[in-house]
Amino acid sequence: MIGIQRKIWTLTAIVMFIMASIWIMLTYYNQKTQDQYNEILQRYLIMNEVTTASRQTVNALNIYLLTPTEGNLSSLRRGEQQLRDAQSSVGVLRNEENDFALTSYMNLIDSLIETTDRSVMFKSERETEESSKAFAEATRISRYISEMTLQLIDIELNTYERFYRSIIEQAEELKKLGIWILLAITFGLLLFTYWFSLSITRPVQQLTKAAQELAKGKFERQIVVNSSDEISFLATTFERMRVNINNLILEMKEKARLKSELQQSQLLLQESQLRSLQSQINPHFLFNILDTLSKKAFLEGAEETSDLLVSVAGLLRYNLKRLDRAVTLYDEVRVMRQYMEIQSARFTERLNLVTQIDERCLSVQMPGLTLQPIVENAVIHAIEPAEDGGTITVTIADAGDHVTVEIADDGPGMNEEKIIGILEERDMQPEGHSTGIGFGNVVRRLRLFYGISDVIEIHSGQGRGVRVLLKLPKTRRSDTYDKAIDRG
Repeated sequence: MIGIQRKIWTLTAIVMFIMASIWIMLTYYNQKTQDQYNEILQRYLIMNEVTTASRQTVNALNIYLLTPTEGNLSSLRRGEQQLRDAQSSVGVLRNEENDFALTSYMNLIDSLIETTDRSVMFKSERETEESSKAFAEATRISRYISEMTLQLIDIELNTYERFYRSIIEQAEELKKLGIWILLAITFGLLLFTYWFSLSITRPVQQLTKAAQELAKGKFERQIVVNSSDEISFLATTFERMRVNINNLILEMKEKARLKSELQQSQLLLQESQLRSLQSQINPHFLFNILDTLSKKAFLEGAEETSDLLVSVAGLLRYNLKRLDRAVTLYDEVRVMRQYMEIQSARFTERLNLVTQIDERCLSVQMPGLTLQPIVENAVIHAIEPAEDGGTITVTIADAGDHVTVEIADDGPGMNEEKIIGILEERDMQPEGHSTGIGFGNVVRRLRLFYGISDVIEIHSGQGRGVRVLLKLPKTRRSDTYDKAIDRG
């Protein structure tokens, strides 16, 4: 959220940045022009320095010839060295316009130094006349140097005359550019200020209009304010207040409507509850009836019927338990045998059950109703369709940190698509006379109970039967199963 204060600071920063940019630009161009002027002036000073150094050299030579002492000779040498330094500085001023004149200028400087040295040499050899001639020659060369300096300066003036004019034109253009920049910046700032003021006043106007609507009792229209500052927060608060008031009004209307309908529906509700109670059949009452019938059959000598009723009652009692409760493998084996006793009464010799059970493994915990649905699946798909029936083998063995439970049949087998559907916990349509606990539900509850995914394997092939292998850990790794059931 960008606050109003921050917007003001942003506007100030933008204005200051524009002003600083203009000042830096003008300063840069001014400094550039000044540097160009200084460069030209420096060229003139260097040429003038050659003239001065040549005159000082001639004066020092004259003093030495009049008074040939070591001090005067040293002064003469210093003058010559200054002349050589000035000559080196002049060399960098060469360009296409002054190339020939500057070459002659450099030669004159060399001739002056050479003539001065020759005059000193004649003086040391006491050849006064030759020394005087050399001095006169040096004086004449010095005058040539002065005249040549004026010529070079004149050449420089002619060369940079166009530059002077371009600087004047550039200054005029810069002045015009400054005026246009000032006008453009002024126009831009006016537009920006207008936009900036709208970003503050427009949300205020929208909020004012919304407040007027609320004052008129219109709570249905949503408050929308296009802003990203404190006004947006205020608008959000207004919107929440509108929603709360509108919800309160709707709630009061709904309560009034429900109150009017409540009295009308009470009689119908009581009648519906009575009919519901009349239509219910208590499963525990059915269990007691089956228990009574089994005892009566036993007393009448129908022992097989009595055993069958006991198995049905036991299976019903076990199914009355909640599926979310953990049971032992012993309980699962017992209810599986009761189920097989019931199916044996149905299929007689067609159904053969073979068990190989390690009794030491029956204390391991597992979710309820796990083995019976798997065996039931084998009965429906392997035993029931076959004219000669078949065999179901149940093997329970200790495998170290887990117990293996293998349920195998010799039926026609299961296709790969159905195996994948079961392992992916898809909801499969129950087939045959099923009790309603699907195979996919068994897989889902096993994985949730133990907290692992590789708790079950299914192996089959066309005509090779089905082999279901359960790997039940002796210690549960997760309590997710219990928590999930407790929540719902």
